[in-house]
Amino acid sequence: MHIQGQSRDQATLFPERLDDLIGQDNAVRVIDAFVDTLDLNALGFARMQLQATGRPPYHPGDVLKLYLYGYMHRVRSSRCLERECQKNLEVLWLLNRLAPDHKTIANFRVDNRVALTRVSGVRAVLPLASAVWRRANRD
Repeated sequence: MHIQGQSRDQATLFPERLDDLIGQDNAVRVIDAFVDTLDLNALGFARMQLQATGRPPYHPGDVLKLYLYGYMHRVRSSRCLERECQKNLEVLWLLNRLAPDHKTIANFRVDNRVALTRVSGVRAVLPLASAVWRRANRD
């Protein structure tokens, strides 16, 4: 008999915490820590202040994390990034299970063009920071 997978209808004790599925040396932890250290207001990101009426927007830091994830993994299309938000465990962890649609992602790029260029100089440090992060967490 061949090895068989479990039934899709079978209830499992799948780890309920996404944090259990993302290794301590994973690059998404670097992106998360990096964006959390930025002063997004000073960099000029739009929609940092909430409006009194209407639907609240996604926090620019969350969409920036998605943008940087796409940059590191060569996923440039807003539609592809939207799909990653729905199926990729790393992105689910990084965005705390948020799933912005492709229009929101595309508008983020347009609305924050200047702020993204300010971050782009710092963004070059991410591969180095990722290597340092992995090395530090091996021990």
